[in-house]
Amino acid sequence: MSLIQITDLTFGYDGSSETIFENVSFQLDTDWRLGFTGRNGRGKTTFLKLLLGKYEYRGKISATVEFSYFPYEVLDKEKDTMEIVYTMHPYCEHWELVKELSLLQVAEEVLYRPFHTLSSGEQTKVLLAVLFLKENNFLLIDEPTNHLDGETRQVLAKYLKTKKGFILVSHDRVFLDTCIDHILSINKANIDIQRGNYSSWMQNKQLEDSFELAENEKLKKDIKRLSDAAKRSANWSARVEGTKFKGRDASGIKPDKGHIGHKAAKMMKRSKVIENRQATAIEKKKSLLKNIETANPLKITPLVHSSEVLVRCENISIGYGEKSVVKNIQLSIKNGERIALVGKNGSGKSSLLRVICGQEIPFAGRCYTASGLILSYIPQDASFLQGELSEFAYEHQLSETQFKTILRELDFSREDFNRRMEYFSDGQKKKVLLAKSLCEEAHLYVWDEPLNFIDVLSRVQIEEVLLRYAPTLPFVEHDKGFVEKVATRIEEL
Repeated sequence: MSLIQITDLTFGYDGSSETIFENVSFQLDTDWRLGFTGRNGRGKTTFLKLLLGKYEYRGKISATVEFSYFPYEVLDKEKDTMEIVYTMHPYCEHWELVKELSLLQVAEEVLYRPFHTLSSGEQTKVLLAVLFLKENNFLLIDEPTNHLDGETRQVLAKYLKTKKGFILVSHDRVFLDTCIDHILSINKANIDIQRGNYSSWMQNKQLEDSFELAENEKLKKDIKRLSDAAKRSANWSARVEGTKFKGRDASGIKPDKGHIGHKAAKMMKRSKVIENRQATAIEKKKSLLKNIETANPLKITPLVHSSEVLVRCENISIGYGEKSVVKNIQLSIKNGERIALVGKNGSGKSSLLRVICGQEIPFAGRCYTASGLILSYIPQDASFLQGELSEFAYEHQLSETQFKTILRELDFSREDFNRRMEYFSDGQKKKVLLAKSLCEEAHLYVWDEPLNFIDVLSRVQIEEVLLRYAPTLPFVEHDKGFVEKVATRIEEL
């Protein structure tokens, strides 16, 4: 066991007026299985790259371990997997690697195949196994579950539970709960570390938020009451002070100016005491609500088609080259259905969605769509996005006001609106595609892994908008909790 010490860390990207980290200090134990969470754009991946020494920063990061980053960049995927293994870890013992792969349910024979022929799940497992075999190594695992099917996620989670010494960035709640024992969260106002899993952290946060909201309401009432009391005392003092300058009363006695002045001063002193109490309450109130995350409801405007069945696929077979990805698929999509397509990686889920959208891919069979059907499509990959948000809205004939309002609700800052999309985080890019689809009025929404890189609070927002407005939606998504909440039907390929 040793510590990773972060002291007065300050960092901001060149050209940006905002810092991502400002005088941040905390420490991590190298034996922890540490989950890392926070809304998109808060700096999770940036922090991992700071640990790797990728950027210049102010402050100090000290550690007695070496850091390795996942996903590891494989430059030549045509090479055999074993060659890539030795590139990553020249002193890797073969028997140790085979043992790790068996825990990950990967056959030894994949080591003797070209790396590009491995499925995405096999590639992920091999790379993680090699990285965990390196000695005195602390692993920085950034979004390992993207594009992985549910079964592979379960295997990976169980494997990580047997390990120690890593930071895991993930927004999959079930995955995090399975394999971590501590959690690091980047909040709006601070960085928080707790023992436990994601669910225990969220429960603690909800309790803290509820307490602060209740305390905030109490202080608002106290401030108003104290303000009214201070005003009354000041008015009384002024009225009493004014009686010093009146003439004799009806009995001919002059007012006792000393007594009146003392009484007025006493009232004024009371007014000052009340004002001080009010100022204290205001200062206390300022410390509240800084970490309250807002996740306002989103809107979508689905169109209702006159046909009951919007899509009917008959005997669909999809192939690339000589290989058939899927064969003889039968699928119908009716108005109001939210159909989750599930299955292992490579089973043809994304390809089937592309067939439904009328994209040019090789397939046999027939895919009928209702006359005049309007679709809105979210592709799996968002890395192609570049340019200004305003240009993107204009190009896709979106209401710029509505488009940016949705992004604001998805936690985009006003500064983000002035940045080019190529500088967005992966999660922010995916939110651009989500916001585009939510802006579009369509009969059928077709979403391919919409939650990749998306933070948990935004996932909840997406869940809620789908349940509230009930659009017709075939989709692919490996977040088990999301599928269970949203899908009206599950189709396994």
